[in-house]
Amino acid sequence: MTVTTQPIETASAIPSATRVSLTRILVLEAHAECMRLMRTPAFSLPVIGFPPLFYVLFGLVLAPAHASSTVGQVMLATFIAFGVMAPGLFGLGVTLAIDRDRGLLTLKRALPMPPGAYLLAKLVMAMLFAATISLVLMLLAITLGHVVLGLFEYGALLALSMLGVLPFCGLGLLVGTFVKGQAAPAVINLVYLPMSFLSGVLLPLSILPHIVAQLAPLWPAYHLVQLALAAVGRGHSATGPHLLVLAGMTGLFFGIARSRLQTHG
Repeated sequence: MTVTTQPIETASAIPSATRVSLTRILVLEAHAECMRLMRTPAFSLPVIGFPPLFYVLFGLVLAPAHASSTVGQVMLATFIAFGVMAPGLFGLGVTLAIDRDRGLLTLKRALPMPPGAYLLAKLVMAMLFAATISLVLMLLAITLGHVVLGLFEYGALLALSMLGVLPFCGLGLLVGTFVKGQAAPAVINLVYLPMSFLSGVLLPLSILPHIVAQLAPLWPAYHLVQLALAAVGRGHSATGPHLLVLAGMTGLFFGIARSRLQTHG
């Protein structure tokens, strides 16, 4: 009796229709992360709603009637910096802590996913949220605040918001590797709120104690505010050092977080 054998198909012989695009995997994972957080009112409502609400209240309603256009530009820049912080801190810090508690990270490692797709999807999600917040604030500034800026300045603010969220993604990821899911929101708030006040985001450094102003550069939010002010033409220092500091902080946060995830899961 003759036995016929079929050759085993190699990876190159597999029809292209059955292959899954790495880009498609990332897009689907990022979409799932966005939908997950949009369907969580405890996250989406404060993160997207509070920055515009605070901007309208403090930047428009309570602003002096004789405030110059310079004040409006400064307020827009600082509130964009304030709004950009939350998607990174809460979007990565809280969700990572919850995923660790539920064993989702272990499941993700067992799935046939490209390495890093889980983290990249969260970064894309944070960037999209940051862009949404910035666009809402810009729309309010143009329509209600009558803030006058050129297309280049608005484009620079939008690009800065999408890239400026990355240091806070790293910081949120780092916090998420240390705390449990239930404690994560409280711990993140203990970082988020003091940093907002002590780095010159919500309060001018000129009215804070001298020691606070000296320590402000230790916060990543301080450098983001300086870059935002420079984007609207109101910066008083070179942008290069602030970019280098933020890049260094981002690398440091992600490096420590990666090390902890490898050793502690």
